[in-house]
Amino acid sequence: QVQLVESGGGVVQAGGSLRLSCEASGSTFSINAIGWYRQAPGKQQRDFVASITSGGGTNYGGSVRGRFTISRDNAKNTVYLQMNSLKSEDTAVYYCNTMPAAMRGTGWGQGTQVTVSS
Repeated sequence: QVQLVESGGGVVQAGGSLRLSCEASGSTFSINAIGWYRQAPGKQQRDFVASITSGGGTNYGGSVRGRFTISRDNAKNTVYLQMNSLKSEDTAVYYCNTMPAAMRGTGWGQGTQVTVSS
């Protein structure tokens, strides 16, 4: 079983940048795709942000395409989310999860808060 811990959130002004990290431990050999998701204030659902496969294939949600970049360092068992040109609507708690667990609705951690001030 894999454990994931998010970090790197904070408060940033609109137009600024942040880099989030998702560090994996445990049965990392079983990881396939890792996804970033976010839950905006007042919303119950988590929205898809980006994902990356073990081979480096990427996919992005429409609202972040061109501004966010997902990457992974397999040697460090870490997936990153570089967020540029941040907007107030990017304010949310950001979570990472394996894609299968996310589809089952399990495996969610504490997340990391990102607040973009305008």
